[in-house]
Amino acid sequence: QVQLVESGGGLVQAGGSLRLSCAASGIIFKINAMGWYRQAPGKQRELVTLITSSGRTNYADSVKGRFTISRDNAKNTVYLQMNSLKPEDTAVYYCNAITLPSGDVWGQGTQVTVSS
Repeated sequence: QVQLVESGGGLVQAGGSLRLSCAASGIIFKINAMGWYRQAPGKQRELVTLITSSGRTNYADSVKGRFTISRDNAKNTVYLQMNSLKPEDTAVYYCNAITLPSGDVWGQGTQVTVSS
């Protein structure tokens, strides 16, 4: 079994920054893509950003230029640097990884709250 443990959420004022981390542990042969999703109250979970094992990235239009995803393959860890945060970024942020042999794995979520 693979576990994803997230950290770094919290409360920040609009315009501020936060850095999320997600570490994978367990039996891992390979991690393909890792990414971050978020779910705001009353809304569906949405993709924020992802990064492949080769370092290719993809971002939601709403966070381009403000959020940066990075990955340390040696540590099986992915990071999300969030700058210029807006109240509409408030959500529970979930880490996701596509792994071998466990497949699609989710973290428990971390709350990010941006006050205006």
